[in-house]
Amino acid sequence: MLPVERQEAIVEAVGTAQVVSTDELVRRLGVSAETVRRDLAFLEERGALRRVHGGAAAVADHRPIEPSYSERTMIRHQAKAQLARVAAGLLENGQTVIIDIGTTAVAVAQAIPRAFTGTVITPSLPVAVELADRPGIELLLAGGRVRAGDLACSNAHTKSFFTDVYADIALLGSGGVDAVAGLTDFHLDEIDVRRTIIANSARSYILADSSKLGQVAPYRVCDLGAVNGLITDQSTDLAVESAFAETGGVVMPARPASA
Repeated sequence: MLPVERQEAIVEAVGTAQVVSTDELVRRLGVSAETVRRDLAFLEERGALRRVHGGAAAVADHRPIEPSYSERTMIRHQAKAQLARVAAGLLENGQTVIIDIGTTAVAVAQAIPRAFTGTVITPSLPVAVELADRPGIELLLAGGRVRAGDLACSNAHTKSFFTDVYADIALLGSGGVDAVAGLTDFHLDEIDVRRTIIANSARSYILADSSKLGQVAPYRVCDLGAVNGLITDQSTDLAVESAFAETGGVVMPARPASA
């Protein structure tokens, strides 16, 4: 088991049970207690859990809870529309573009000009529906297990699909964006898909309204240095800004349409 796989398993176990002993993690993972303790220290530094005597516990006070999809369509609707216009402005005709999952990804699909021509690839059924009638867009939908709510495709089949895709630009969904923990999200089986998308894209940008800045969702996708930047409605987290500045990434805050 790779270290990142082991650490994801630890975060999942802690998130499910709220408190897990070191001995239990040793038994589950088949590694030494010293290896588990190193992993717990690493994960605590990234805000994914907190160490307690003899094991680890969840950090519920720092962990956002993902609202339902229908709730998220109503939350910060204007902010998502603003940052979606910035994201759509990065696109050029002829590009191959990956649009990820989530309500902000749907807002980006809605913001793409009707005149845009190119290839759009997505694991999101709602994004595909938004773009299905665009004559200038060649639309590809990644298959896989469909998760209710977001109607997002994810599993080994989805990852395999994106392994053979090389995009000019990828626009990524997010559960949280933190200077230390990096890009995190709520669904474990979608993490590896997103990593594959990032690895195979010439440029990749996180889509996150300002309420997600400084937040840590249960599962880590990557460090902020693995992507080219962040698109948000407004920059409200100096630590996140500094982290991107250190890695050469950009933070692109949107402005109201009237501004």
